[in-house]
Formats: sequence, C-alpha cells, structure tokens
Amino acid sequence: MQMNTSEPTGRVDNRSSELFEANMNFLNIFKQIKSETCGEELDEVIEHLVGKIDDDDFFSKRLRTVSYSIGTMNRIVDEGDTEKMVKIWDALQVRGIEKIGEAAASRPNVKAILIAGPSSSGKTTFSKKLSRALEKNGMTAHCISFDDYYVDRERTPLDENGEYDYESLYAVDIDLFQRHFAQLLAGEEIELPRYDFVSGKRVKSGKFLRLHSDTILIMEGIHALNHILTGSIPDEALFRIYISGLTVAKQHDGTYRPTTDNRLIRRMVRDAQFRGTSAQATLARWPSVRRGEDKWIVPFQQNADINFCTAFQYELAVLKTQALPLLEKVPKESPEYTEAQRLKWVLQRFHTIPADLIPADSLLREFIGGSVFEY
Repeated sequence: MQMNTSEPTGRVDNRSSELFEANMNFLNIFKQIKSETCGEELDEVIEHLVGKIDDDDFFSKRLRTVSYSIGTMNRIVDEGDTEKMVKIWDALQVRGIEKIGEAAASRPNVKAILIAGPSSSGKTTFSKKLSRALEKNGMTAHCISFDDYYVDRERTPLDENGEYDYESLYAVDIDLFQRHFAQLLAGEEIELPRYDFVSGKRVKSGKFLRLHSDTILIMEGIHALNHILTGSIPDEALFRIYISGLTVAKQHDGTYRPTTDNRLIRRMVRDAQFRGTSAQATLARWPSVRRGEDKWIVPFQQNADINFCTAFQYELAVLKTQALPLLEKVPKESPEYTEAQRLKWVLQRFHTIPADLIPADSLLREFIGGSVFEY
C-alpha cells in the first residue's frame, strides 16, 4: 500500500493573499559558501557575499519571500551545515534592515517610519533592529507603538461574533494620533500615551517627546499604512514599510503556495510562553485574526515604499520543539483539533534545529524567548 504524504486538511485557510516573489538569495549564497569556505573563514565569507547583494534583492514593492523545500532543508541539517544556514540567513536579514536604514536616512524630510504587517511578523524586533541601523547613519530613533493609541476597551468595535475587534482601524484613537503627530511636526512636546492591557484603559505614561533635527520616529502597528490614519500627514514626512513572515511552499507542479503557517506557529509559541495562552485558544482566535488582516492590513501592502520579508528559511525546524507539545494538548473533541493535527504533520516533516544556534538578537527570539531586546 502506498503511503499518503499529502498534507491533511485543517479548518483554517492558511493561504496568504499577500503579493510576493520568490527570493533565491539564500540558496545562491549557500552554494557559494559550500565551495569556498571552511570553518574559521565562515563569518568573513558570509559578510563578503552578503555585502555584494544589490539593494533591490533585499526588498521591493512585493515581498521577496522565503521559498523552501523541506527535503533541501533536511539535507542541510543532516549534512551538518545547520550553523552555516542560520548564519547566512541572519546575515541576509541584518543586511536588509541596514539597507532600509540607509534608504530612510537618505530622505532628509522623513520624520517617521511607519511599519505595518500582519500578526507575528516581528514588527517589534524589526523596529528595534531598524533603530540600530538608523543610528549607524547618524539618526536618533525613537520607537512608538500604535497599540498605545487604542481607545478604551468599552469603545472598541465588536466583530461579527460580538467580541472586541482589536484588528479594526477604529480600535485606534485616530484623532489623538493625528493631533500628536501634527504637534510633533510643529516642534511641540507631547506626552506619549500608554495603553494598559490589563485594565483596558489608556493611561498617562509620564514620557514626553519632542522632535529634533536628527530624530526619526519608528511607529509600528497593523494600520500604519492606512491613509485614513495618516492622511493628514504630509507624504514627504513618512517612510512606509510593510513586513511579513511569509513563506512560500513549492508545489509538485512548480508553482508556489504562500502560507501563513509560520506566523500562526510563531504566535502560538510566543503566546503560550509570554501570555499564558493555550494552543487551542490561539487556533480558535486565528480565523478572526486572518479576517482582520485581509480587511485591514493586506489591502494596504501596496502603499508601502518597501516590502520586507522577516521569515527565516529554517524557522519551523526551530519552532517545532516548543510547538509540538502545545499542539498535543489540543483536546480531540474540540473544533481546533483538526487544525492542530495538520500543523503537527507540517512540523514533523522538518528535522529539528536546536534553539541555542539562534543568535540572541535574532528576530525569531521575539517568539522563542532568550532575546537581548526587552519587550
């Protein structure tokens, strides 16, 4: 009897509608390194080869996504080249963020970088790493989260199930945000808001901000590219970035299937570790999250000056160690059980990569823990 190796069907549509193009940089560099280097030269060769890549190969008006073959990934692990793979991909991402910092710093009228993207794209860590890149270009970066501009919980719109719709644009206090930004552009000082997620109230932060000639704001949030939120701000003052942890799986017919599995598993692992949320609860919430993304985030992808992919070639092989025990706890009688089984099938196809190979400042650490950044 022939074994059925086709992917089982879950209850969640994991296909993404984001615009993308496959990025072959990783495989090209990996092949060169395999033939050009031995152990002690590895870091130098990676730096040299990554430094030769053109800016346009890091980002564009579409997501230059990770394209993976599970068989190729597993061979890399089995042949003992995992460390090379991790270092190459980390260097590619760091270099791409540095290039974005250079592009933003080259526009003297830019006062704010707006970063949008769907859930678990790594917006917080991306913002922190972009701050480093801007500082290399003589700028002083200040990070602000749109989450702190949420309206009080009782004013949050409700979704079709009568639950609070935190993905809605109107969960944000648009008037306050626009007023604060106008004050900053006018050279005035503002007190930054802070949203208390426990009480569901916006409270005073005691933190004040005024823009100086070398100050640039980094503002991250799911609605950052929506013109309803930013329409009153002069275009020349803004630099817009769309990021996503999108991966594309190559089909047998040679076509690519864009998938949101990476982000779902990232979120599951992070929320279990840092927010005490079960895998079942994350899976139950995910369809609503996806509907919100397709309504409020993905349609504005083309408003970005730059699209940047935050996924790693190898990350499911790392995430599986933490994700599989969580998925095992999803009750068989629950509506989420079928999707849990599908995700287990996906993860079990990857040969494991230990988390201790992941750099402490990696964007992936936002989800697996052990980051040098504070969140």
